[in-house]
Amino acid sequence: MVMSLRVSELQVLLGYAGRNKHGRKHELLTKALHLLKAGCSPAVHMKIKELYRRRFPAKMVSHSELALPGPHHPATAGVVGGGGAALPAGLTQLAYEGHAGHGGAPSPAALLPLSLLGPGKHELTGLTHHLPTSATLHPVHPDVKLQRLPFYDMLDELIKPTSLASDNSQRFQETCFAFALTPQQVQQISSSMDISGTKCDFSVQVQLRFCLSETSCPQEDHFPPNLCVKVNGKPCNLPGYLPPTKNGVEPKRPSRPINITSLVRLSTTVPNTIVVSWTAEIGRSYSMAVYLVKQQSSTVLLQRLRAKGIRNPDHSRALIKEKLTADPDSEIATTSLRVSLLCPLGKMRLMIPCRALTCSHLQCFDATLYIQMNEKKPTWVCPVCDKKAPYEHLIIDGLFVEILNSCTDCDEIQFKEDGSWAPMRSKKEVQEVSSASYNNGLDGSCRTSAGSDQRSSSASSHGGSDSSNGKKVEVIDLTLDSSSDDEGPDSPPPPPPTLPPPIKRACEHTP
Repeated sequence: MVMSLRVSELQVLLGYAGRNKHGRKHELLTKALHLLKAGCSPAVHMKIKELYRRRFPAKMVSHSELALPGPHHPATAGVVGGGGAALPAGLTQLAYEGHAGHGGAPSPAALLPLSLLGPGKHELTGLTHHLPTSATLHPVHPDVKLQRLPFYDMLDELIKPTSLASDNSQRFQETCFAFALTPQQVQQISSSMDISGTKCDFSVQVQLRFCLSETSCPQEDHFPPNLCVKVNGKPCNLPGYLPPTKNGVEPKRPSRPINITSLVRLSTTVPNTIVVSWTAEIGRSYSMAVYLVKQQSSTVLLQRLRAKGIRNPDHSRALIKEKLTADPDSEIATTSLRVSLLCPLGKMRLMIPCRALTCSHLQCFDATLYIQMNEKKPTWVCPVCDKKAPYEHLIIDGLFVEILNSCTDCDEIQFKEDGSWAPMRSKKEVQEVSSASYNNGLDGSCRTSAGSDQRSSSASSHGGSDSSNGKKVEVIDLTLDSSSDDEGPDSPPPPPPTLPPPIKRACEHTP
């Protein structure tokens, strides 16, 4: 109950008890728990109940929950769960919050998880445990929110984000949770079964998630150290360890949602139990939650992105003008921007140009490739600037859509200061143009040299006639190289080498 209080309420409680009320939330929680363990007056007990009622005014709280147990107060054993089935020993239950499901089944979000006594006592069948005092003190529904997963649509909350209760006296901790399914939820899971492949897959899944107990912003998935999960007594497969980047560094698991559908009992009368064990960390607390989700494909996400519409091209033009505006304090001014029309992921021409609203660059990437890559390994990082580019922030750039439709034979463009653009030729095209001009110039020079040969021959004939008249005319042939000038104009070509005559041999014939 104390751990469900907020910072302001913890400060009020500690101030009422005459304790130091300054510090962070985990420090205030530690002080409040020490206050309870050391023994406090009935007035402090009443103050805790009053703050708890203010914290959860709309929730029906049973009398047994409001009674704070003392150091030797045993917890209740099993109580009757949904559908008349008794919950295992070590679990208790709150009054149901939501409306009853179909067939009078209770809402599964109303189940209250409690910690077991210690490690090694996680067998829930036929065992009765006396819970420690700290087990009943963790919050039922803290203000923790997990980040939305684009490939999963949440259908229901089976267990709301709940703190993992830890006992400071032990390093290895263990907590048990329970939830029940309504008939409608059982029908949703059963009807989504796909047995076409080698494995039995479900598009509607029961998903287990872990995160840090932080309330400042929606939290990413984050596993506690040395995590181990058992669902209905069966071990749950977790993502494999990543290879360490440095020697001596302990390997870590990639924190992802865990699909526990195959281990869940699809029954409305028998509750499902989850036993979580982990290693406690000083100054860090974790939360877990269980959701009923429906898995979506990259095709559906692409259709949703298209349905959002194309962003007005004027937004991109304004960004271009802002980037190319001259800074009076800078000596270097950018007068143009070159942008590629090829996707940095697939090195192919863009089909659906998109980028994130949080990105400051103009370069786009292909939406289809980006979503498909994140379907295999969800990172949601921009391939251009390596910043976070979540699915919710993706937009289709209208200016690039216009450019791709009007410029089909170019892979690079250049933006100008006024927001206009012009296609840029590739190096291959420039080389082809230069080689064509070179060939044209070479043909012209050949024609010029042929004409000069004709003129030189005619000039030499005129020179012969003039020489007969006693006048010598010098003729210079411009088509000859410098090496031929060194050899002299009248030097005859060297004669070919002569071979010796063959030797005749007399053949004597002996009879």
